[in-house]
Formats: sequence, C-alpha cells, structure tokens
Amino acid sequence: MGLEKLSKERREVLEKIARLEREGKFDEAVEEDPPAPELSPEKADYLCERFSNRCKRRIANFIADRYFLNLIKKDVLVIDGVTGEEHLSALSDGAIVTSNHFSAYDNYIVFHCIRKHLPRKYLYKIIREGNYTNFPGLYGFFFRHCNTLPLSSNRRTMMKFLSATNTLLKRGESILVYPEQEMWWNYRKPRPFKVGGFKMAYKAGVPVLPIFISMQDDETRLDEHGYPVQRHTVHILPPIYPDPSLGEKQGAEAMMLQAQKEYREKYEEVYGEPLAYGETAMK
Repeated sequence: MGLEKLSKERREVLEKIARLEREGKFDEAVEEDPPAPELSPEKADYLCERFSNRCKRRIANFIADRYFLNLIKKDVLVIDGVTGEEHLSALSDGAIVTSNHFSAYDNYIVFHCIRKHLPRKYLYKIIREGNYTNFPGLYGFFFRHCNTLPLSSNRRTMMKFLSATNTLLKRGESILVYPEQEMWWNYRKPRPFKVGGFKMAYKAGVPVLPIFISMQDDETRLDEHGYPVQRHTVHILPPIYPDPSLGEKQGAEAMMLQAQKEYREKYEEVYGEPLAYGETAMK
C-alpha cells in the first residue's frame, strides 16, 4: 500500500525522521510541540498523596481503560499477539519496563499486555514535561492523572521525581520508561538508549524488563492520516538484573547495553534484516 493519501503534516514528520536518522540525531523531537510551562515542585504530586489527585487518578484510569479498550474492540488499535510471556514474572517485585516509542498509544499497548502480571493495580509512566503541563482536552487529563511521572526542567522538581521513582520501585511498583527519549511516529527500528531509566533500576535493585513492539501494515485500511493502520505484536524480552558487584554507573551502563542487544536481536529476527541507520548501526 502506497502513501499517496498521506497528509502533508505526517509526510513532513516522516521526512524529518529520515533526515535525523541520516544525521544520527536519534533523540531529537520530530513533532512541532509548543513551548510548555515549567513543572514546579509544589505542583508535582508523584506519589499521589493529595486526596483530590487520588480521586482524579481513579476517574482518569477508568475512562482511559474504557476508551482504549473500545479502540481495540473497534480494531482501531490492533494487537495481534504477545510473545515471551514467560518473562513477565520479573514484574513480581517491581521493575523498570522499557519500550520503543512510536505512538501516543504505545504505553497502553504495553499496559494492556502486561496488566494481569502486575501485582499492583497500576503501571506508572514517565512522560515529558510539556505533555503534563500543556496538553489540552481528554488526552491532557490522561497525561496528568493516569499514573504519570512527568520530567521537569526544574532541578528541585527533578530531585522530587528521582526520590518518588525510587520509592515506587522499592515498594513493588513498575515504571514504564522510553529510553529512546522522543517519540518517532511509526518508526520501526529501536534507537540508541539513554541510561537514566537503567540508573533508576540499578539504584532500586530491580530488574529491567525490555519490551519491543513490532509493526506490520494492514494491507486493507488507512488511518486518519492516510497511513496504513499498524498491526502490533508485543515481544517480552528476557529481564535484565542489576549486578551488585558493579557501581551504579557501570552497572546501569551494563544493563543498558544488554537491553540494546536484546532489542537489536529481536528486530533482526522479526524483520529479517540487520539493524542499521544509514551509515551507522547500533552496537
């Protein structure tokens, strides 16, 4: 299926992705997001300690769950299957969950496929500051109240963020991290990782559970942008445990490199081609 009906906006995004890939700039944004207000410490309730936020969390999760389940029922959000479910036992005492980031929906794809194996009710998600402080409408409500952990450009807020993520992991919660950082729309290749999420796992003494989502074009349907509807398969990869004999820096880097290796191998297995970006390849 060609891209003759693709919208101008999405075509420009794909062109930008192709350019950034050639330039090796894998962590740059491809969407034109407006400037966002800074998240100050007093407005960040990471552990949902305020009663009003606990109420909003319950409402937001109830609405979001039904909203996305309806998309799945209508075959708008397509999940063809899950592999590697035997690895989900790594979630029993809390974990950092990683995923490739290609869609505003991919966090729910992950949650939907692992939810029965989460000992606690929720999957926490790390999100960018602007999605929390500056996103309108229903999705903005989800971004603020569906167990999200926003990053911040404020140093004091980030200290609060790091303390909260450590608390959540040590009490057995699981946190979804996008180690590629930015969302690249419908981009199928895993990109080089940032080490931050792996440092969280190492510090808290919990495993990293890598998840790679592969995509396939639906040959009969286009989405609202004129792009083929994507059919998703969720691959649960072997968990990676921290090596206590290493320091935090070396230990986190070792976990990150192992995760990148697992993503590369799964990509090459699924798509039947070497993982390469123009002139460079992930090591």
